Amino acid sequence: MTTLIAKTPSDLLDLVGKTLGPTSSLNIDQTRINTFADATGDHQWIHVDPERAASGPFGKTIAHGYLSLSLASHFLKQLIAVETFSMGVNYGVDNVRFPAPVPVDSELYGEGEVISAEEFKGGYKLIVRVSLNVVGADRPSCIVDTISVFYP
Repeated sequence: MTTLIAKTPSDLLDLVGKTLGPTSSLNIDQTRINTFADATGDHQWIHVDPERAASGPFGKTIAHGYLSLSLASHFLKQLIAVETFSMGVNYGVDNVRFPAPVPVDSELYGEGEVISAEEFKGGYKLIVRVSLNVVGADRPSCIVDTISVFYP
């Protein structure tokens, strides 16, 4: 895994079009899924009931789509780093999709692409398209355009 490093926020302007990753993988076990269910109140059986899920459409429990989405920030910091800045802000996301499930006990990893970088309100706005992928799967499980602002 190689992290793309910008020395300062203004260096982000030179990174548009660069591909990032892959990251190291993260195991998505039932404990993580259950903890997310408890935090969000989403206890749908496809996520938290292994016995019932075994005869369901995926053959086992799957992670919540929003659990996958929330892990984008975990992988983003492995994909790109700014060495010197006073503050970084998560500005939001665009274009979220969940093309494929994340089965329990999967290994999930991230890849990315710098979509844009521009001066923005005294800082630099960076959009990175992050793809979260299950090892061995043929389609990503989550694709999201993350939006961050870094201030010098």
